[in-house]
Amino acid sequence: MTTSHSQFTLGDALAKTLPVLQRVTGLAVTFGGPVDGDALVIERLRGTQTRSLENLRVAAGAGLGGKALALSRISTVTDYLSAKGITHSYDRAVAPERIGTMLAVPVRTGAATRAVLYAGTRAQVPIGDRVLRAALEVAARLERDILVEEEVRRRVAAVPAALPAGDLRDLRAELVSIAAAITDEDARTALLAVCDRLEPPAPAAGLLSPRETEVLAQVGLGCTNDEISANLGLLPNTVKSYLKHAMRKLDVSNRIQAVNKARSLGLLG
Repeated sequence: MTTSHSQFTLGDALAKTLPVLQRVTGLAVTFGGPVDGDALVIERLRGTQTRSLENLRVAAGAGLGGKALALSRISTVTDYLSAKGITHSYDRAVAPERIGTMLAVPVRTGAATRAVLYAGTRAQVPIGDRVLRAALEVAARLERDILVEEEVRRRVAAVPAALPAGDLRDLRAELVSIAAAITDEDARTALLAVCDRLEPPAPAAGLLSPRETEVLAQVGLGCTNDEISANLGLLPNTVKSYLKHAMRKLDVSNRIQAVNKARSLGLLG
Protein backbone atom coordinates (compact mmCIF):
# COMPACT_ATOMS: atom_id res chain seq x y z
CA MET A 1 0.00 0.00 0.00
CA THR A 2 2.89 2.36 -0.74
CA THR A 3 1.91 5.77 -2.07
CA SER A 4 3.70 8.04 -4.50
CA HIS A 5 3.40 11.08 -2.24
CA SER A 6 4.61 9.64 1.08
CA GLN A 7 6.27 6.63 2.59
CA PHE A 8 3.05 5.37 4.18
CA THR A 9 2.66 1.59 4.13
CA LEU A 10 0.20 -0.52 6.09
CA GLY A 11 3.13 -2.43 7.56
CA ASP A 12 4.70 0.77 8.89
CA ALA A 13 1.35 1.89 10.27
CA LEU A 14 1.01 -1.43 12.08
CA ALA A 15 4.51 -1.09 13.53
CA LYS A 16 3.58 2.29 14.99
CA THR A 17 0.23 0.99 16.25
CA LEU A 18 1.61 -1.99 18.20
CA PRO A 19 3.31 0.00 20.99
CA VAL A 20 0.10 2.01 21.41
CA LEU A 21 -1.93 -1.20 21.65
CA GLN A 22 0.58 -2.56 24.17
CA ARG A 23 0.35 0.57 26.30
CA VAL A 24 -3.40 1.03 26.37
CA THR A 25 -4.29 -2.63 26.95
CA GLY A 26 -1.47 -3.33 29.40
CA LEU A 27 -0.79 -6.62 27.54
CA ALA A 28 2.91 -7.31 27.08
CA VAL A 29 2.89 -8.92 23.64
CA THR A 30 1.43 -7.33 20.50
CA PHE A 31 1.69 -8.36 16.88
CA GLY A 32 -0.29 -8.19 13.67
CA GLY A 33 -0.33 -8.07 9.94
CA PRO A 34 -2.23 -7.15 6.81
CA VAL A 35 -4.93 -9.27 5.21
CA ASP A 36 -3.90 -10.93 1.96
CA GLY A 37 -6.83 -12.55 0.20
CA ASP A 38 -8.49 -15.02 2.58
CA ALA A 39 -5.70 -14.92 5.16
CA LEU A 40 -3.62 -12.54 7.23
CA VAL A 41 0.17 -12.51 7.40
CA ILE A 42 1.79 -11.65 10.74
CA GLU A 43 4.51 -9.18 9.78
CA ARG A 44 5.07 -7.03 12.86
CA LEU A 45 5.97 -8.18 16.37
CA ARG A 46 6.46 -6.37 19.67
CA GLY A 47 7.31 -7.87 23.04
CA THR A 48 7.87 -11.37 21.65
CA GLN A 49 10.77 -13.55 22.82
CA THR A 50 11.18 -15.57 19.61
CA ARG A 51 10.51 -15.17 15.89
CA SER A 52 8.14 -18.15 15.78
CA LEU A 53 5.17 -15.96 14.77
CA GLU A 54 6.98 -13.90 12.14
CA ASN A 55 5.54 -14.22 8.61
CA LEU A 56 2.97 -16.76 9.83
CA ARG A 57 0.07 -16.95 7.38
CA VAL A 58 -3.23 -17.34 9.26
CA ALA A 59 -6.21 -18.53 7.22
CA ALA A 60 -9.67 -17.10 7.79
CA GLY A 61 -11.44 -19.18 10.42
CA ALA A 62 -8.25 -20.78 11.74
CA GLY A 63 -6.73 -19.89 15.11
CA LEU A 64 -7.75 -16.78 17.03
CA GLY A 65 -6.80 -14.24 14.36
CA GLY A 66 -8.48 -16.28 11.64
CA LYS A 67 -11.62 -16.38 13.77
CA ALA A 68 -11.57 -12.57 14.15
CA LEU A 69 -11.02 -12.27 10.39
CA ALA A 70 -13.87 -14.65 9.52
CA LEU A 71 -16.35 -13.13 11.99
CA SER A 72 -15.25 -9.50 11.49
CA ARG A 73 -15.23 -8.91 15.23
CA ILE A 74 -12.89 -9.00 18.20
CA SER A 75 -12.17 -12.48 19.59
CA THR A 76 -10.50 -13.53 22.84
CA VAL A 77 -9.16 -16.56 24.73
CA THR A 78 -7.80 -16.84 28.27
CA ASP A 79 -5.73 -20.01 27.65
CA TYR A 80 -4.73 -20.17 24.00
CA LEU A 81 -3.33 -23.70 23.87
CA SER A 82 -6.40 -25.29 25.50
CA ALA A 83 -9.13 -22.95 24.21
CA LYS A 84 -12.12 -24.81 22.79
CA GLY A 85 -13.55 -21.97 20.70
CA ILE A 86 -10.74 -21.89 18.13
CA THR A 87 -8.86 -24.32 15.91
CA HIS A 88 -5.32 -25.16 16.98
CA SER A 89 -3.66 -24.97 13.59
CA TYR A 90 -0.92 -22.66 14.85
CA ASP A 91 -0.16 -24.02 18.31
CA ARG A 92 3.42 -24.85 17.29
CA ALA A 93 4.03 -21.20 16.38
CA VAL A 94 2.33 -19.82 19.52
CA ALA A 95 3.79 -22.29 22.04
CA PRO A 96 7.35 -20.86 22.12
CA GLU A 97 5.90 -17.51 23.21
CA ARG A 98 3.96 -19.15 26.09
CA ILE A 99 1.03 -16.79 25.53
CA GLY A 100 -2.04 -17.61 27.61
CA THR A 101 -4.52 -14.75 27.33
CA MET A 102 -4.89 -13.22 23.87
CA LEU A 103 -7.23 -11.04 21.87
CA ALA A 104 -7.42 -10.44 18.13
CA VAL A 105 -9.20 -7.44 16.63
CA PRO A 106 -9.85 -6.86 12.91
CA VAL A 107 -9.04 -3.51 11.32
CA ARG A 108 -11.83 -2.77 8.84
CA THR A 109 -12.59 -0.10 6.27
CA GLY A 110 -16.08 -0.41 4.88
CA ALA A 111 -16.81 -4.08 4.23
CA ALA A 112 -13.15 -5.09 3.96
CA THR A 113 -10.86 -6.29 6.75
CA ARG A 114 -7.45 -4.77 6.10
CA ALA A 115 -5.41 -6.16 8.99
CA VAL A 116 -5.66 -7.98 12.31
CA LEU A 117 -4.08 -6.78 15.56
CA TYR A 118 -3.23 -9.14 18.41
CA ALA A 119 -2.44 -8.44 22.06
CA GLY A 120 -1.62 -11.02 24.69
CA THR A 121 0.04 -11.88 27.98
CA ARG A 122 1.89 -14.93 29.24
CA ALA A 123 -0.46 -15.12 32.21
CA GLN A 124 -3.96 -16.60 32.11
CA VAL A 125 -6.21 -13.73 33.15
CA PRO A 126 -9.70 -12.62 32.13
CA ILE A 127 -9.90 -9.81 29.60
CA GLY A 128 -12.12 -7.07 30.97
CA ASP A 129 -14.29 -4.55 29.17
CA ARG A 130 -11.70 -1.80 29.62
CA VAL A 131 -9.08 -3.77 27.69
CA LEU A 132 -11.57 -4.67 24.96
CA ARG A 133 -12.63 -1.04 24.55
CA ALA A 134 -9.01 0.09 24.43
CA ALA A 135 -8.16 -2.44 21.72
CA LEU A 136 -11.20 -1.46 19.66
CA GLU A 137 -10.27 2.23 19.94
CA VAL A 138 -6.74 1.52 18.67
CA ALA A 139 -8.15 -0.45 15.74
CA ALA A 140 -10.61 2.37 14.97
CA ARG A 141 -7.78 4.92 14.97
CA LEU A 142 -5.81 2.83 12.48
CA GLU A 143 -8.93 2.44 10.34
CA ARG A 144 -9.32 6.23 10.21
CA ASP A 145 -5.69 6.73 9.24
CA ILE A 146 -6.01 4.20 6.41
CA LEU A 147 -9.15 5.90 5.09
CA VAL A 148 -7.55 9.34 5.27
CA GLU A 149 -4.43 8.12 3.48
CA GLU A 150 -6.48 6.55 0.70
CA GLU A 151 -8.63 9.66 0.31
CA VAL A 152 -5.49 11.75 -0.05
CA ARG A 153 -4.17 9.35 -2.66
CA ARG A 154 -7.45 9.59 -4.57
CA ARG A 155 -7.47 13.37 -4.55
CA VAL A 156 -3.83 13.73 -5.53
CA ALA A 157 -4.24 11.20 -8.35
CA ALA A 158 -7.20 13.22 -9.68
CA VAL A 159 -5.18 16.45 -9.97
CA PRO A 160 -4.74 17.40 -13.64
CA ALA A 161 -1.22 18.14 -14.87
CA ALA A 162 -2.05 21.83 -15.32
CA LEU A 163 -4.48 22.84 -12.59
CA PRO A 164 -5.43 26.53 -12.33
CA ALA A 165 -3.69 28.25 -9.41
CA GLY A 166 -6.96 28.94 -7.58
CA ASP A 167 -8.07 25.31 -7.80
CA LEU A 168 -4.63 24.17 -6.71
CA ARG A 169 -4.85 26.36 -3.61
CA ASP A 170 -8.30 24.95 -2.82
CA LEU A 171 -6.96 21.39 -3.13
CA ARG A 172 -4.01 22.26 -0.92
CA ALA A 173 -6.36 23.72 1.71
CA GLU A 174 -8.43 20.51 1.66
CA LEU A 175 -5.32 18.40 2.13
CA VAL A 176 -4.13 20.59 5.01
CA SER A 177 -7.48 19.96 6.70
CA ILE A 178 -7.13 16.22 6.12
CA ALA A 179 -3.59 16.32 7.55
CA ALA A 180 -4.95 17.79 10.76
CA ALA A 181 -7.11 14.69 11.25
CA ILE A 182 -4.23 12.21 10.92
CA THR A 183 -3.08 10.86 14.27
CA ASP A 184 0.25 9.51 13.02
CA GLU A 185 2.80 12.31 13.32
CA ASP A 186 5.07 11.03 10.52
CA ALA A 187 2.16 10.61 8.11
CA ARG A 188 0.88 14.12 8.93
CA THR A 189 4.33 15.63 8.36
CA ALA A 190 4.67 13.82 5.04
CA LEU A 191 1.26 15.05 3.89
CA LEU A 192 2.06 18.65 4.85
CA ALA A 193 5.22 18.33 2.76
CA VAL A 194 2.99 17.37 -0.17
CA CYS A 195 0.89 20.46 0.53
CA ASP A 196 4.04 22.57 0.22
CA ARG A 197 4.68 21.11 -3.23
CA LEU A 198 1.10 21.83 -4.29
CA GLU A 199 1.43 25.54 -3.49
CA PRO A 200 1.26 27.39 -6.86
CA PRO A 201 3.94 29.97 -7.62
CA ALA A 202 3.01 33.34 -6.19
CA PRO A 203 2.92 36.28 -8.62
CA ALA A 204 4.51 38.49 -5.96
CA ALA A 205 6.70 37.81 -2.92
CA GLY A 206 4.73 37.08 0.20
CA LEU A 207 1.40 36.36 -1.52
CA LEU A 208 -0.89 34.43 0.83
CA SER A 209 -3.77 32.10 0.12
CA PRO A 210 -7.23 33.37 1.13
CA ARG A 211 -7.32 31.08 4.18
CA GLU A 212 -3.83 32.15 5.27
CA THR A 213 -4.92 35.76 4.96
CA GLU A 214 -8.04 35.08 7.06
CA VAL A 215 -5.99 33.35 9.75
CA LEU A 216 -3.44 36.19 9.88
CA ALA A 217 -6.24 38.74 10.02
CA GLN A 218 -7.57 36.94 13.09
CA VAL A 219 -4.09 36.98 14.63
CA GLY A 220 -3.99 40.72 13.96
CA LEU A 221 -7.18 41.04 16.01
CA GLY A 222 -5.45 39.39 18.94
CA CYS A 223 -7.17 36.00 18.66
CA THR A 224 -5.61 32.82 20.01
CA ASN A 225 -5.37 29.68 17.88
CA ASP A 226 -8.40 28.21 19.65
CA GLU A 227 -10.40 31.37 19.00
CA ILE A 228 -9.34 31.37 15.35
CA SER A 229 -10.36 27.73 15.10
CA ALA A 230 -13.82 28.55 16.44
CA ASN A 231 -14.24 31.74 14.40
CA LEU A 232 -13.26 30.19 11.07
CA GLY A 233 -14.58 26.67 11.61
CA LEU A 234 -11.14 25.08 11.34
CA LEU A 235 -9.41 22.43 13.38
CA PRO A 236 -6.69 23.78 15.73
CA ASN A 237 -3.98 21.83 13.87
CA THR A 238 -5.20 23.31 10.60
CA VAL A 239 -4.85 26.83 12.03
CA LYS A 240 -1.28 26.00 13.05
CA SER A 241 -0.55 24.70 9.56
CA TYR A 242 -1.85 27.86 7.89
CA LEU A 243 0.22 30.01 10.24
CA LYS A 244 3.32 27.92 9.58
CA HIS A 245 2.95 28.23 5.81
CA ALA A 246 2.18 31.94 5.99
CA MET A 247 5.28 32.59 8.11
CA ARG A 248 7.41 30.55 5.69
CA LYS A 249 6.15 32.50 2.67
CA LEU A 250 6.62 35.82 4.45
CA ASP A 251 10.09 34.74 5.66
CA VAL A 252 9.39 35.55 9.31
CA SER A 253 9.80 33.54 12.51
CA ASN A 254 6.66 34.32 14.51
CA ARG A 255 3.00 35.21 14.09
CA ILE A 256 3.34 38.88 15.07
CA GLN A 257 6.08 39.42 12.51
CA ALA A 258 3.87 37.70 9.95
CA VAL A 259 0.98 40.09 10.64
CA ASN A 260 3.27 43.13 10.46
CA LYS A 261 4.90 42.05 7.22
CA ALA A 262 1.59 41.14 5.63
CA ARG A 263 0.28 44.60 6.49
CA SER A 264 3.40 46.27 5.10
CA LEU A 265 2.87 44.39 1.83
CA GLY A 266 -0.76 45.46 1.69
CA LEU A 267 -2.04 41.90 2.16
CA LEU A 268 -4.06 42.76 5.27
CA GLY A 269 -6.43 45.64 5.79
